[in-house]
Amino acid sequence: MAQKSTNPTQQFNFVAQDNIWKYHVETEFEAAKKWSIKWGFLTTPFEELIKDERKEPTKPKIELPEHLQIRPVTPVEKYIKVYPSPPIPKTTQGFIGWRSSVPGLELERYYQVRSCKGAFHKDLKWPDEPSD
Repeated sequence: MAQKSTNPTQQFNFVAQDNIWKYHVETEFEAAKKWSIKWGFLTTPFEELIKDERKEPTKPKIELPEHLQIRPVTPVEKYIKVYPSPPIPKTTQGFIGWRSSVPGLELERYYQVRSCKGAFHKDLKWPDEPSD
């Protein structure tokens, strides 16, 4: 008994395969002819595409008066002093308040708490100095 082949290319006869191949080649040639009509603009150089665009004339620079000129930038190091931090503690318990325990980095100065919003003891009408 002859077994049927499972390969789809061997199921067709040679004439049908040849006709299919001719059709593929023919459609490829047609696509190649139509490509230049549809997509030929992609082959033009970029300089040629933008040559017709108008270039805006550059405006002359106006010399500003002395009082309107921008001053050069002052380096941050000149007006902000950053001191070295103390060494980082090895335990998490030592980490709490480690910067405020160093003289010069503490939040309390002259027995008053300094904060960015101001001292809250004024809002509560407490005395400035602590009493024992």
